[in-house]
Amino acid sequence: MHSGTSSKLAISQPGGAPAHVAIIMDGNGRWASSRGLPRLQGHRRGADRVREIVEASPDLGITHLTLFAFSTENWKRPAAEVIGLMRLFRRYIKKEGARLVAEGVRVRFIGGRERLDADLQALMAGLEAQTRTNTRFNLTVAVNYGGRDEILRATRRIAEAVRAGEMTAEEITPATIEAHLDTAGLPDPDLILRTSGEYRVSGFLPWQSAYSEYAFVEACWPDFTAEMFAQQVQGFGSRERRFGAVAG
Repeated sequence: MHSGTSSKLAISQPGGAPAHVAIIMDGNGRWASSRGLPRLQGHRRGADRVREIVEASPDLGITHLTLFAFSTENWKRPAAEVIGLMRLFRRYIKKEGARLVAEGVRVRFIGGRERLDADLQALMAGLEAQTRTNTRFNLTVAVNYGGRDEILRATRRIAEAVRAGEMTAEEITPATIEAHLDTAGLPDPDLILRTSGEYRVSGFLPWQSAYSEYAFVEACWPDFTAEMFAQQVQGFGSRERRFGAVAG
């Protein structure tokens, strides 16, 4: 393949449904502030919305869902908000873990884990281990994730392999890079959604999104219903995807 595309293109389903949808879940704080509520209340409502969207996905033909929960830049937020978000992550894993296991959902977490508390890292690793053999649906959650950070970490691992004599610089291919990304083994997203009316990607999956379709939704994440989600997924089917080629 010499068109400049990745060796691992997205895998949209027959009939136009996106197999892999990724979502930048934005607007929790603004949703709360507009109602005179603490920002953490918005994050709690957003966490409840996650369950609805995860449950709706398989019926829409989606096999992979990736959610951007916490970025490397989110550490700049007030300490109380960060602590509250970490508590929400723990609560989600403890509350939803058994259900995800029972419903055949495989869970993966992407992002650098070294900055997370040890108990949270253990919860994440435990849920990944419990769901490793599940095949009905794939849920990936990005925590302490940044696209530049992911590529930097992958580049360092490749450089270490070259230094150790495991490969030469000339042997590095796009597939080599993909194998060292956090998303190794996962398909690229067909469709990336961002809620809250913001028109930027905030470093979300920069390598993987080279040929993804984008949709920007005005509703804040706590207001993003399963019906709205279905509309965006159905709208994907009307898009023509050429992956750098000329339309036939």
